[in-house]
Amino acid sequence: MGKPVILVVGAGPGVSGSVARRFADAGHDVALLGQDQQVLDDLVADLEPRGVAVGHAVADVTDAAAATAAVRRFGEHTGRIDVLHFNPSAYREKDPLTLSVPELLEDVALGVGALLTVVQAARPYMSAGGRVSVTGSMAADEPWEGAASLGVQKAGVRNLVHSLDKTLAPDGIRAVSVTVRGALAREGAFAPDRVAEAVFAAVTRDDDAWTSEVPYAG
Repeated sequence: MGKPVILVVGAGPGVSGSVARRFADAGHDVALLGQDQQVLDDLVADLEPRGVAVGHAVADVTDAAAATAAVRRFGEHTGRIDVLHFNPSAYREKDPLTLSVPELLEDVALGVGALLTVVQAARPYMSAGGRVSVTGSMAADEPWEGAASLGVQKAGVRNLVHSLDKTLAPDGIRAVSVTVRGALAREGAFAPDRVAEAVFAAVTRDDDAWTSEVPYAG
């Protein structure tokens, strides 16, 4: 059957990179989907010495055709996707009086809509026991008006995760949003590695303890 596979969408040097490392250390092969080739190359160089296979692709996840094709290539190559971790969001420093509707929709397309694209593309390669996880944020409940679109994204993606979990549960696949209730930092309780540990714990729970949202307060 081979090793389990995690697909990290929005792969970068922060939480998503830490999630990739945490699952690699637990024996998962890793597929990385991101926008920056150099960042992906750096992650590959970090992950491969851990004894796992690593694939990567550059794609704009708001381009549904490109993102779908990339996910399908991963699935066809590995034959399976056991965990899909979704990390993208847009940070745009505009308040509700300066944020335009096109800007809001552009940000929501990245932070919410792209989750639909990648889950739909990955679904044929997922089976019972599969998991979808999302990096959530307290901005869903306590938005900062100076970056108004971020709270909309985080509220929207959490809501979508609840729907995905209900839809996928009959097939034994579950979805969870890990709500980070603090500001990400280089060190301390909200350092990327600590958040990744919370994601790993949320994803590896038994079905009988499942909830589609897990708060992480450090």
